[in-house]
Amino acid sequence: MEIQPNLFEGFKLNRQLLNAIDDAGYTAPTPIQEQAIPLAMAGHDVLGIAQTGTGKTAAFVLPLLMKIKFAQGDSPKALILAPTRELVMQIAAAVVELSRYTDIRTVALYGGIGPKSQIEALRRGVDILVTTPQRFLDLYAKEEIILKHIHTMVLDEADKMLDMGFMPQIRRILEVIPRKRQNLLFSATFQEKVEKFSFEFLEFPMRVEVSPQSTTAEMVTQSLYEVPNFLTKIHLLEWMLAQTEVFSRVLIFTRSKENADNVYKFLLRKVVEEGDVRVIHANKGQNTRINAMEAFKEGNVRVLVATDVASRGIDVTEVSHVINFDVPIIYEDYVHRIGRTGRANHSGEAITFLTPADEYHIKFIEKLIRAEIPRKSLPAELETVKTPFDENQDQLREIDQQKRREDPTFQGAFHEKKKRPHMRHTNKRDTRKKGQTKRRSRS
Repeated sequence: MEIQPNLFEGFKLNRQLLNAIDDAGYTAPTPIQEQAIPLAMAGHDVLGIAQTGTGKTAAFVLPLLMKIKFAQGDSPKALILAPTRELVMQIAAAVVELSRYTDIRTVALYGGIGPKSQIEALRRGVDILVTTPQRFLDLYAKEEIILKHIHTMVLDEADKMLDMGFMPQIRRILEVIPRKRQNLLFSATFQEKVEKFSFEFLEFPMRVEVSPQSTTAEMVTQSLYEVPNFLTKIHLLEWMLAQTEVFSRVLIFTRSKENADNVYKFLLRKVVEEGDVRVIHANKGQNTRINAMEAFKEGNVRVLVATDVASRGIDVTEVSHVINFDVPIIYEDYVHRIGRTGRANHSGEAITFLTPADEYHIKFIEKLIRAEIPRKSLPAELETVKTPFDENQDQLREIDQQKRREDPTFQGAFHEKKKRPHMRHTNKRDTRKKGQTKRRSRS
């Protein structure tokens, strides 16, 4: 059998990196890697726009490893910032995997756990630091991080970083790290605020965009199901997950922690066996979240229910389906959610449940992704229920608010009624007293 050449050799990477790439099973670079790696290795500042699941982590990790080559001193040479602890762990794991034949040391810093073990790791020496902004600043304030040798800074998922309000922390970090450095900024979308920040962060950057901004991955099939209420969503989810061979590894996104817990409890009670479903959200402990993610990644858990806190930190190549149990109201999150499937040239399906109040949001999502999402009919055998009065009122109230946003003059069923001027109640006795007072004043 003829051995296929590894196309990564064209980047003139050293043998240690090429061996690690072979071990990881990569033979050909993805478009973002093909364009970004040579520019980063040439020392340019790079602005990379690419969807999640397109291999952009390796697009900045490989040039970093080539630049550092081997362990040097005790303080970091490169700083990688990411918005969530899950993404920090994912990036750090990728760095460790690709540097396995070198002595380069990687340390991951994130919140949710005490800093003691992270401080000990820093004191043992570090070459590449992968961190969330706040934990970095906390340990820098304790004088546990020496910055003077940093020559490369990477901002990954810049759009999410800005959406989560990390701009003040990022600016503080930029004030304390060396000014003379190479900067790499990667983002799944190129919103206006990302563009403005890129002018501030990057110096004469080379822009790499492997697909039009905010478009969804080509390997993902998308569809919408119109459902009247929460309970019908639950029944539809039950109907889908009963097809175990089709829905083999499923990621379910909800808008709130409460919905995530409710969906998880229902699935545990009615649909899947215990141990075959996990839930992660911001209220779950760090170890619980890590264990759930690892179990899902290894295929030991078939269904993972999550809020958007996890949409950027799940790197599983064979997620068969992403189900948007709730439509996201931050529209870019739709792109990131469905980017959890269709990864690494595997096909995937993204399904969204759409209530009447969600039509408003879907309109903007379709505008963002520059495509109309096909609608499917509900299964004939599906049990649909009448919308309870309170839920129906909530939906109508939300629709009124949406219409009022587009037309401030709109007066819906739930508009605030104008208060009438307060009228003092009078009776005949009061009237007689007023008449007597007037007569006395005349006399």
